[in-house]
Amino acid sequence: MDVTNAADLWDRVVGAQPDPTLWLVASTGLIALAVVVFRTSWRISRNAITIAHEGGHGLVALLSGRRLDGIRLHSDTSGLTVSRGKPTGIGMVLTAAAGYTAPSLIGLLGAWLLAANHITALLWGTTGLLAVMLVMIRNAYGVLTVVTAGAAFFLVSWLTEPDVQAAFAYGVVWFLLLGGVRPPFELQRKRRSGGAYDSDPDQLARLTNVPAVVWLLLFHVVSLCSLIGGGRWLLRL
Repeated sequence: MDVTNAADLWDRVVGAQPDPTLWLVASTGLIALAVVVFRTSWRISRNAITIAHEGGHGLVALLSGRRLDGIRLHSDTSGLTVSRGKPTGIGMVLTAAAGYTAPSLIGLLGAWLLAANHITALLWGTTGLLAVMLVMIRNAYGVLTVVTAGAAFFLVSWLTEPDVQAAFAYGVVWFLLLGGVRPPFELQRKRRSGGAYDSDPDQLARLTNVPAVVWLLLFHVVSLCSLIGGGRWLLRL
């Protein structure tokens, strides 16, 4: 690749794209909402939320100085991130708290990028993060899931027209914002029926002596505030 082509590629990544139409923004939001609400589509698409959830655990583990041993993603949309380090302390607390908040916070960051019209940067940045995450995946289903997601982002960013890129990017961000709201409610329902006895809020309760219900409330607050704030950015309100 010559210098001119490299410069053009860089400008393409960091440059701003044209404003999408309000119709595109609203329609992708409605489609994402339908995917999250209906049980069949949610059962499949929830894998994307699991990727963000476990990726959040892994990223914060590394940033807090822990050693990341690996990440597993399962076909029932559950996952497991294993890290080593001090079993207590702020690093462990942040790592445990990162999972349920990650999809919504990633969606909020994505909404901020889209509000600044950095559609290509969002697509390529996500592709890069998925490539990094792939190195830490420790099971075949997880590899398949992350490779499929990464390939989708790369192919859309490289081969499609700007309108298609915009629709894809807005759909993904809406899905993260809306999909991030549902897992805390699902966890709350499981806890009421006596399940999920060793969930993230329970681990956080043991680490901090703060009741698990308080941590669950925090997850609700983060997801709902991210949806409101991100939605306002996406709709230019």
